[in-house]
Amino acid sequence: MKHARRSVWFILSTVLLCALLGGRYGRQVEASTGNDDSDVKASLNSFTHVYDLVEANYADAVDPDTAIYGPPNSNTGAIPAALRTLDPHSNFFDPHAFAALREDQEGKYYGVGMSIRARAGKMGKLETVVEAPIPGSPAFRAGLRPGDVVAKVDGKPTEGLNTQQVAEMLKGPKGTQVEVTIIREGYDQPLIVKITRDEISQNSVDDAFIIRPGVAYIHINKFNENTNDELSDALHKLGEKNLQGLVLDLRGNPGGLLQEAVEVCDHFLEKSQLIVYHSGRHSQEKRYYATRGDDGNEYPIVVLINRMSASAAEIVTGALQDHDRALVMGEPSFGKGLVQTVYQLSEHTGLALTTAHYYTPSGRLIQREYEKVSLYDYYYHPELTKPEHAEVRLTDGGREVYGGGGITPDITFADPKLNPAQETLMQHSAFFNFSKAYLGTHKTIPKDFDVTDAVLDEFKQFLAKEKIPFSDKDMTANLDFVKNRIRIQLIGSIFGENEADRISISSDPLVLKSLDSMPQAKELLAKAKRYIASQSPR
Repeated sequence: MKHARRSVWFILSTVLLCALLGGRYGRQVEASTGNDDSDVKASLNSFTHVYDLVEANYADAVDPDTAIYGPPNSNTGAIPAALRTLDPHSNFFDPHAFAALREDQEGKYYGVGMSIRARAGKMGKLETVVEAPIPGSPAFRAGLRPGDVVAKVDGKPTEGLNTQQVAEMLKGPKGTQVEVTIIREGYDQPLIVKITRDEISQNSVDDAFIIRPGVAYIHINKFNENTNDELSDALHKLGEKNLQGLVLDLRGNPGGLLQEAVEVCDHFLEKSQLIVYHSGRHSQEKRYYATRGDDGNEYPIVVLINRMSASAAEIVTGALQDHDRALVMGEPSFGKGLVQTVYQLSEHTGLALTTAHYYTPSGRLIQREYEKVSLYDYYYHPELTKPEHAEVRLTDGGREVYGGGGITPDITFADPKLNPAQETLMQHSAFFNFSKAYLGTHKTIPKDFDVTDAVLDEFKQFLAKEKIPFSDKDMTANLDFVKNRIRIQLIGSIFGENEADRISISSDPLVLKSLDSMPQAKELLAKAKRYIASQSPR
């Protein structure tokens, strides 16, 4: 999937098309190409001439929607392909994608509440497997488990269908009932489960608990319309006034709504402190400030990020780092600092067009280079376009921070890599598949389940049966890893992802390091206050 540059006329005609669509379906977007009107008209005429030739002479009938928009979720039509020549984030949404975007922003939909995936089944046909029911959802309450195969929905076979097709079958109005036939390992007959659909809230604050006395851990997985409210509730339940530290985990957070990122920052910064600003060629500079302030809460904060922390997650991280409000740990973030304005078009489609750039309070550009790399490398190898301190700015306390390529952490820490024996187990989905086999025999486990020698013996037998190479020597060298992964998988299958996550988080190397670094975060804030006081006129 290479990012192929299109010809100049194609880019120009697309920019003009975006302007026309913006004027009709959204707010007016002016398009200045740097060329005179005759050049623009000639380019647009070239585009329409090519389309007319295709429509008149192609061997088969041409579907205009497919030609212009592309097949559903393909991004291969004329408009999506042309948008790719502008930047990696301007995008076109067909009806399915646009509906999914709204669901994601609203953080809710109506259905049964579980993630599913497709895999090759008998004779190579697709079958649908439950990855995990959402804790507290109708699917969770009905007892569905990871690894269950969804064989039928309301009596209709799902074999050969993709995940989107099956998901649409499972969704429906609140209060309606859907009958799901599942195949579960260890059971002779399919299980028929009747589930009453309900509103499914996709919580963006998916973990919030006291990880050590006085120290809270909160993970935000995205920024949707409910993030600020969820964070407020979490901090209240955790007793914010009595906190002595907070680990704010933004790893894997791809971003979301700007306003929610601003309001999250408002919890931790002083009133009137700058959070972020953006500006563009035809987008007037706009600045966002803390309006409520932190209410005097000055507990130290450690923010965790990785290469998949992007956009709104980078806005929060950059603001807290620039004001020395938090110590940032982990890997350099993704570097997505382009502002997309979403225009709703006809036929329930949408256009996300880049209209500005984000900057942190110190003036750092968040966006990294994308002009000289393929689209594939941009998304999957962000380290290839990380500049070496392209921009140097100063925090409130006078520390140097770097821009032009995402957020650089104060303390760089990469998760330890799996060794070859551990990689073998993960590549064979050994723990996921063992949990299905174990629960097929034992049916359930207690909440205080521990991995005993008897459980390990069953795991060894399972590996031998599945012909997964893992010697007794490997077992001895990786015993803690194996026991921890077995426990996490089984607890998650019976008691939900939240319970499993807490076990995983409590042994996470970066989380443990962040807890030890809390005094450093506290001193960072104190130094910033002393520095600011020293710079104030007497």
